Amino acid sequence: MKRGRANLYGIGAAGGRRDMPSKQMSAREMVEKGRIARRDGRSVLTPAPLFVLVEPQMGENIGAAARAMLNFGLSGLRLVSPRDGWPNERAGAMAAGASMVIDQTRVFGTTNEALADCNYVLATTARPREVLIPVLEPAEAAATLKARIDRGENCAVLFGGERSGLSNEDVMRADAIISIPVNPAFASLNLGQAALIVAYEWARADGRKSLAAELYEAEPASKENFERLFGHLIAELDDAGYFLVPKKRPTVERNIKAALTRAGMTEAEVRTFRGVIKALVNPRKRNDT
Repeated sequence: MKRGRANLYGIGAAGGRRDMPSKQMSAREMVEKGRIARRDGRSVLTPAPLFVLVEPQMGENIGAAARAMLNFGLSGLRLVSPRDGWPNERAGAMAAGASMVIDQTRVFGTTNEALADCNYVLATTARPREVLIPVLEPAEAAATLKARIDRGENCAVLFGGERSGLSNEDVMRADAIISIPVNPAFASLNLGQAALIVAYEWARADGRKSLAAELYEAEPASKENFERLFGHLIAELDDAGYFLVPKKRPTVERNIKAALTRAGMTEAEVRTFRGVIKALVNPRKRNDT
């Protein structure tokens, strides 16, 4: 009996041979040859869900998923019957630095084997009408995963292959479905893209924040130094004859001060602006002498 498929992905990958290659470069060899580069990100990882790719076809998509995982703090990758075998040189190249994910990837012959030690499983797939299991949006799914992992459960997210997604049998192995809100007129997601969306929502649920900009780490200007800057500017404007209408001067000064206040200057910026004022004024004063 032919298995039904619940299609989510679809990048037009051509079918190909399923025999395991006789010899491929190991992940470790790829690292040594510089095919997988730089940092491993190991020091910032916390407990996270496993990503299980079922019958992935293209090494590039496996590598893209691995890269997305490490970007957002996940490292546990499992493959079920990858078409081109494992290790896969193209996956290593596409991972672009996520060597620790590639190095510890585990390969299984069946989905049941890959999920045997898992307590809770989500499936990323279009919603099959005949399957009555909970459907979660990515953020809701990530929050659920976080709560369960914090309780010590082993959780996994299933992703189907590029050609036809997860089989109905694999979907039925899941406790719930992750439904990504896509354009219904063009709902096909690349495997790497789907992994990226789920990984991103996991990072948010896990409390990861965007890297702080230097602006927020710089020391704000003290009120004393800000007032000195303002006084310096007003004095030079007055000396230059800027305040042509005396009765409007208080309003103009307030507007200038409000604009400078909104800028939220740092100590370094206040010093810079005072230097700018001096540079603009000094030539005039030299010409006057």
